[in-house]
Amino acid sequence: MTHYYSEDPDVPLKTKAIEVCLKGYCFKFITASGVFSFGKLDRGTELLVESMILDEGWRVLDLGCGYGAIGIVASRFVDYVIMTDVNRRALNMARKNLKINDVRNAEVKWGSLYEPVSREKFDSIITNPPVHAGKAVLREIVINAPRHLNDGGLLQLVIKTKQGAKYIKALMEDHFTEVRELAKGSGYRVYAGIA
Repeated sequence: MTHYYSEDPDVPLKTKAIEVCLKGYCFKFITASGVFSFGKLDRGTELLVESMILDEGWRVLDLGCGYGAIGIVASRFVDYVIMTDVNRRALNMARKNLKINDVRNAEVKWGSLYEPVSREKFDSIITNPPVHAGKAVLREIVINAPRHLNDGGLLQLVIKTKQGAKYIKALMEDHFTEVRELAKGSGYRVYAGIA
C-alpha cells in the first residue's frame, strides 16, 4: 500500500477540482487521488495558510507541497516560491495548479524533504508535514530547517494538537531562537520557529 508521501502512488488516478478563497484571494486547485487531501482543502492547511507570516521580498519554500495550495497562496505575497515534494503525482498537480492560477513566481522541484534545495536558503519554510510518515521525518524537517533559513527566517508549520504538537513544539524550541504559536483551532496548532 502506498501513501501520499510515496514517490509514485499506486492508486488509480482520479482528479477533482475545488475552489477556495484564502487570505483575500480565490483559487482553483486540481486535487488527485494518492495526493494529500484529495477533493478538499484540509482544515490544518487552511489554518496554516490563513495565519502564515509572509513578506513581499521573501523567498519561500513550500516543503511537501502536495497539489500546491500553500505555495500558490504564498506566491501572491512574496517574491519567489519553491515547491517540493517526493510524490510525482503531487508535483504534476502542483504544476497544473500554477498554470490554472497564473502563478509566474514559483517553481516545482522533485525530491525528498530538503534534497531538491540542498544549497539554498529561504526567508521562510512553510509546511503541513506528513505526520503519518513518522517522527523521524518530522524531526528531520525541524532540525534541518535552520540551515536552509536566512538569519531571522521562519519555519512555519501546522500540526494536529493530539498528533505530536507537544513533541514538535519542544523540538522547535531546541533548534530555534524563539517559537510562537500563530494560531490554533479545529484540533490543530500553527507554530513559527525563528532561526
